[in-house]
Amino acid sequence: MKEVVIISGKGGTGKTSIAGCFAALARNKVLADADVDAADLFILLEPSIQSRESFRGGHTAFIDMDACVECGECLELCRYDAISQDYVVDKVDCEGCGVCAHFCPSEAIEMQENICGEWFVSDTRYGPFVHAKLGIAEENSGMLVTIVRHNAKLIAGEKGLDLIIVDGPPGIGCPVISAVTGANLVFIVTEPTLPGLHDMQRVAALAKHFNIPAAACINKHDLNPEMSDRIRGYCEETGVNLVGMIPYDTVVSKALVEKKIIVEYGNGSVSEEIKKIWSALAEILGVAD
Repeated sequence: MKEVVIISGKGGTGKTSIAGCFAALARNKVLADADVDAADLFILLEPSIQSRESFRGGHTAFIDMDACVECGECLELCRYDAISQDYVVDKVDCEGCGVCAHFCPSEAIEMQENICGEWFVSDTRYGPFVHAKLGIAEENSGMLVTIVRHNAKLIAGEKGLDLIIVDGPPGIGCPVISAVTGANLVFIVTEPTLPGLHDMQRVAALAKHFNIPAAACINKHDLNPEMSDRIRGYCEETGVNLVGMIPYDTVVSKALVEKKIIVEYGNGSVSEEIKKIWSALAEILGVAD
């Protein structure tokens, strides 16, 4: 079983659009969206949800007023000022540290586990799909990413599928680390801008830190040929396998407006280049093209 994680270092590079194309082109695969803070691969895949589970992570204090003696101990101890004068806990301000519960003399405070979001197993026209939705302002996104990847692997094992395609989160933080650790290949989608180069360097360094091979493509490369040349030079210097250069074309925007996968929308230069990119990645991974 092989796993490729598509990342970008920043949002807006076309990562999810390309992940959708790979979903249409690849065989014998499970799809996963690890961008749990802002998941949008489902827009292209239009999944039919088969099962949904609550995601629990972290804790919030709850005060049982029947047991509370209103001694004020918790008010003094809470460094986040999450407890009001009438002994009501603000769920947004509470960090779940548990100090109030530990020192409450009447044992009136309980640390309750939070429901932070949901994760789903769905069917799509391209195969099984595992995705998730983290609640607004909730934490533990890295833990939810791990759950998504774990269940994608379980499904691949049960169905005898040999490939997992993961649409990863942007940046280099905790959710990205959770998305790439243990993967067989990191595929970086960048753009010909200075921020694109900078963020590509960051995620390439992250992949190198975890000893994960990295490949890359430059999306809309012809909008800034000079910067594309700089990115190509960086890839040559660092051993990142640059497998494709996708041209700019308004057909991409037209396809997205209609919620269509680009490679199924038409056979133009963008589609042909993405097909070549997938063939190169399939060869690197050793899976069927």
